[in-house]
Amino acid sequence: TSGKPIDGVKIDIWETDSKGFYDVQYAGREGPDQRAVMHSDKEGVFWFKAIVPVPYPIPHDGPVGKLLKMLKRHCYRPSHMHFMFEKPGYDHLITALYLRNDPYETSDAVFGVKESLLIDLGTVTGEQASKCDVKEGGKLITYDFVLVTEEESRELREENAVKAMKKLGRDMKLYNGLPVPDVD
Repeated sequence: TSGKPIDGVKIDIWETDSKGFYDVQYAGREGPDQRAVMHSDKEGVFWFKAIVPVPYPIPHDGPVGKLLKMLKRHCYRPSHMHFMFEKPGYDHLITALYLRNDPYETSDAVFGVKESLLIDLGTVTGEQASKCDVKEGGKLITYDFVLVTEEESRELREENAVKAMKKLGRDMKLYNGLPVPDVD
């Protein structure tokens, strides 16, 4: 939140394959696929090669499928890629980036799409291609992730909890993270 790069952040990244399946959906799969674990460099940067995300259906042959059918909703997720960031002293962040103008952008079966997570695909420049050993003109995702310190996260949770209780007409304060009546 201070605008400074964070080095050494552990980043887990995962997505489906080009058919819309995660590696764990294949019987007999020997190991992980379409996944990576990396760390940000001293400038807070990380990069990797991957396929362009594709839309895919969530499993819909059981109770979830019945519910979606009753609600007259489809079972598709828009094209996206998952990210998980971890570093001591910072709040754990798990998020996804969604491709703008995907056919399922406004009707995600699990309601995960938010405007702040929509991205446009860019194009790899000649300089980026030579630096990263990728094809010039290929698709490019760029995004500035922001991590919040554990202290900032705690303060925000407490502030929001107190506001929510006041909205319910309860005069409460937090003690060791738990709401108690404010009788002072």
